[in-house]
Amino acid sequence: MARRPTPLLRRLLSPSPSPSPSHHPLAAAVSRRTVTYMPRPGDGAPRAVTLIPGDGIGPLVTGAVRQVMEAMHAPVYFETYEVRGDMPTVPAEVIESIRRNKVCLKGGLATPVGGGVSSLNVQLRKELDLYASLVNCFNLPGLPTRHENVDIVVIRENTEGEYSGLEHEVVPGVVESLKVITKFCSERIAKYAFEYAYLNNRKKVTAVHKANIMKLADGLFLESCREVATKYPGIQYNEIIVDNCCMQLVAKPEQFDVMVTPNLYGNLVANTAAGIAGGTGVMPGGNVGQDHAVFEQGASAGNVGNVNILEQKKANPVALLLSSAMMLRHLQFPSFADRLETAVKRVIAEGKYRTKDLGGSSTTQEVTDAVIDHLD
Repeated sequence: MARRPTPLLRRLLSPSPSPSPSHHPLAAAVSRRTVTYMPRPGDGAPRAVTLIPGDGIGPLVTGAVRQVMEAMHAPVYFETYEVRGDMPTVPAEVIESIRRNKVCLKGGLATPVGGGVSSLNVQLRKELDLYASLVNCFNLPGLPTRHENVDIVVIRENTEGEYSGLEHEVVPGVVESLKVITKFCSERIAKYAFEYAYLNNRKKVTAVHKANIMKLADGLFLESCREVATKYPGIQYNEIIVDNCCMQLVAKPEQFDVMVTPNLYGNLVANTAAGIAGGTGVMPGGNVGQDHAVFEQGASAGNVGNVNILEQKKANPVALLLSSAMMLRHLQFPSFADRLETAVKRVIAEGKYRTKDLGGSSTTQEVTDAVIDHLD
């Protein structure tokens, strides 16, 4: 036989009558409260970023980034290391800093042409296994270009291919340079490209190749892309030969969305796409691996050693500022990334402050000040 509830238990189980608002002046305000996002432990804490100013104009544009980050009180601080492109290797303390911080922002490093000095850029990618290079080429509002509606993401395999560095002289006057393509690296970059397209609501992935001539090497790359494509039925997949790709880029670039390429082709395609969309001075990019990321100017920093630009202090900081926004988003600080991107785009749209490569005469500092003034 069930026991009857005691008066005390009955009172505890019964709903309490709502107090009159007249007795509780704050009751109405309290009832309007909503649950908001509560930061997890560690969110918003300043993050250390390894900074490599680099050669030539590198210190100018990285200095611009530091000023903007300070002005917007971005939750990052920099560990700065001096690295020059003519060094034999990247110093061990720099590699250790990037391994520790997971993220690096880098100005351009000049690579000597010929001779025995290897590229420090390639060394960084191999040492940290930064297997994916990502360059976003898009029209900036207010910046006139030959083509409109350009929004291309070039994803390039970053660790093998012609950049493997396997060269030797067979006999005097005869040199062999080996192009290495592996299934592992090809599948890995294909998965990255399709996953990027899926997560960013992109509709199409185009594989760039030369499998009509390099049937084994580029054939393996294509085979890997096709296998990965079957796992993403919602994303359109097609293929294009690299020479036809270059022609199509300059004729009708708006047909491309995400492009996935072996190493050398990606370098050529990304620079071509950047030239179409406004120039290398405005294209952001990054090199990403499983554990580390290095952000830098997206397309080839061919103006790194331009003496005139350096003396006049008129280097364009836009590309590295937008790359810094990518870095902030990578660090999961999206609101700071949005503020920075919006400010840069407003300055470009107004057209008052532009460097020489964009048809203006402004200095790096003038563009930087304008971006700071346009921060929300």
